[in-house]
Amino acid sequence: MVELIFSDVVKVVATVMGVIMSLGYYPQAYTVFKNKSSKDVSILAFVIFSLGTLTWFIYGLTFGDVPIIIGFVLGVIGSWLVLILAIYYNRK
Repeated sequence: MVELIFSDVVKVVATVMGVIMSLGYYPQAYTVFKNKSSKDVSILAFVIFSLGTLTWFIYGLTFGDVPIIIGFVLGVIGSWLVLILAIYYNRK
Protein backbone atom coordinates (compact mmCIF):
# COMPACT_ATOMS: atom_id res chain seq x y z
CA MET A 1 0.00 0.00 0.00
CA VAL A 2 2.73 2.47 0.98
CA GLU A 3 4.72 1.55 -2.14
CA LEU A 4 1.69 2.22 -4.35
CA ILE A 5 1.12 5.64 -2.78
CA PHE A 6 4.83 6.47 -3.09
CA SER A 7 4.76 5.41 -6.75
CA ASP A 8 1.76 7.64 -7.42
CA VAL A 9 3.41 10.59 -5.67
CA VAL A 10 6.59 10.12 -7.72
CA LYS A 11 4.54 10.06 -10.95
CA VAL A 12 2.73 13.26 -10.03
CA VAL A 13 5.93 15.05 -8.98
CA ALA A 14 7.73 13.88 -12.15
CA THR A 15 4.87 15.11 -14.33
CA VAL A 16 4.68 18.50 -12.62
CA MET A 17 8.46 18.98 -12.73
CA GLY A 18 8.56 17.90 -16.36
CA VAL A 19 6.01 20.57 -17.24
CA ILE A 20 7.81 23.22 -15.18
CA MET A 21 11.16 22.38 -16.79
CA SER A 22 9.59 22.42 -20.24
CA LEU A 23 8.17 25.89 -19.62
CA GLY A 24 11.76 27.13 -19.31
CA TYR A 25 12.10 27.31 -23.10
CA TYR A 26 9.32 29.84 -23.53
CA PRO A 27 11.00 32.90 -21.94
CA GLN A 28 13.95 32.35 -24.31
CA ALA A 29 11.60 32.08 -27.30
CA TYR A 30 9.82 35.26 -26.22
CA THR A 31 13.10 37.14 -25.79
CA VAL A 32 14.37 36.11 -29.22
CA PHE A 33 11.05 37.07 -30.81
CA LYS A 34 10.75 40.37 -28.94
CA ASN A 35 14.32 41.46 -29.71
CA LYS A 36 14.28 40.02 -33.25
CA SER A 37 17.77 38.74 -32.44
CA SER A 38 19.34 35.44 -31.52
CA LYS A 39 22.91 36.64 -31.15
CA ASP A 40 23.15 35.36 -27.56
CA VAL A 41 21.51 31.98 -28.26
CA SER A 42 23.60 28.89 -28.88
CA ILE A 43 22.02 27.20 -31.87
CA LEU A 44 24.05 24.03 -31.20
CA ALA A 45 22.67 23.86 -27.65
CA PHE A 46 19.11 24.17 -28.92
CA VAL A 47 19.69 21.54 -31.60
CA ILE A 48 20.71 19.21 -28.77
CA PHE A 49 17.76 20.28 -26.56
CA SER A 50 15.31 19.92 -29.45
CA LEU A 51 16.50 16.45 -30.42
CA GLY A 52 16.61 15.41 -26.76
CA THR A 53 13.07 16.54 -25.97
CA LEU A 54 11.77 14.93 -29.16
CA THR A 55 13.52 11.66 -28.31
CA TRP A 56 12.05 11.58 -24.79
CA PHE A 57 8.58 12.45 -26.13
CA ILE A 58 8.77 9.60 -28.65
CA TYR A 59 9.99 7.30 -25.86
CA GLY A 60 6.99 8.28 -23.74
CA LEU A 61 4.59 7.64 -26.62
CA THR A 62 6.23 4.31 -27.44
CA PHE A 63 5.97 2.96 -23.91
CA GLY A 64 2.79 4.77 -22.87
CA ASP A 65 4.59 6.66 -20.11
CA VAL A 66 2.14 9.46 -19.34
CA PRO A 67 4.45 11.56 -17.09
CA ILE A 68 7.10 11.56 -19.84
CA ILE A 69 4.55 12.42 -22.53
CA ILE A 70 3.01 15.27 -20.54
CA GLY A 71 6.37 16.57 -19.37
CA PHE A 72 7.99 16.59 -22.77
CA VAL A 73 5.18 17.67 -25.10
CA LEU A 74 5.65 21.28 -23.98
CA GLY A 75 9.42 20.82 -24.11
CA VAL A 76 9.28 19.66 -27.72
CA ILE A 77 7.22 22.68 -28.74
CA GLY A 78 9.29 25.14 -26.71
CA SER A 79 12.74 23.88 -27.69
CA TRP A 80 11.86 23.65 -31.37
CA LEU A 81 10.30 27.12 -31.21
CA VAL A 82 13.52 28.59 -29.81
CA LEU A 83 15.59 26.70 -32.39
CA ILE A 84 13.47 27.87 -35.32
CA LEU A 85 13.40 31.47 -34.09
CA ALA A 86 17.16 31.41 -33.42
CA ILE A 87 17.91 30.14 -36.92
CA TYR A 88 15.46 32.60 -38.48
CA TYR A 89 16.82 35.67 -36.68
CA ASN A 90 20.42 34.50 -37.03
CA ARG A 91 20.08 34.83 -40.82
CA LYS A 92 18.99 38.46 -40.59
